[in-house]
Amino acid sequence: MVSLQEAGSGQVKCWLSRDECSKLEHAAGTVDWKREIAIQLMTQCGLRSDEVPKVAMEDIRWSEEGECWLFEIAGKNTDGGKPKKRDAWMPEETERNVSKYVRERGLSDEEPLVSVSPSSVRRWVREAAQTIAEEAENNRWNNVSSHDLRRSWATWHLVERPDPVDVRTMMAVGGWSSYSAIEPYLDAPTEKRIGAAMR
Repeated sequence: MVSLQEAGSGQVKCWLSRDECSKLEHAAGTVDWKREIAIQLMTQCGLRSDEVPKVAMEDIRWSEEGECWLFEIAGKNTDGGKPKKRDAWMPEETERNVSKYVRERGLSDEEPLVSVSPSSVRRWVREAAQTIAEEAENNRWNNVSSHDLRRSWATWHLVERPDPVDVRTMMAVGGWSSYSAIEPYLDAPTEKRIGAAMR
């Protein structure tokens, strides 16, 4: 179930499990494949909503040295100032879906995969979450935002997975310029962590 924590400002932060991320991707995909791709770029690659429309097929490359898919993205500079370029990581399954999408939609290598505004990306997340909330009769889904997808991605790789990713690597692929910017993700109160700690 979606984990929640209300901040002092009244803002609700959510953490989704990997299965819940897949459920959200599927809900978006039933409306349009483009929406599924947009959400996968956040749940599987950790992009911010304003970074999603910047990705084109020409940005994605296979790294022989790393034996993985990487793509260049210019994103938020957490130190302030101009956007900073980074190589973000893309899971193989996501790359296969993206490549198939590009072929079947007839996109050129230069065209954005998701040619919409960041506000549309954020709306797609809300709409997919609301669909699940109605179908599952679970109001927690109504709190899910686009930033929660990045939060869930970071928490999974830093904390939840059996072989957590080291902080420096996550800072590099996720676009965090300082330890203080990524530190909040290191002690995220997911239900799995709560259960393990309190047993």
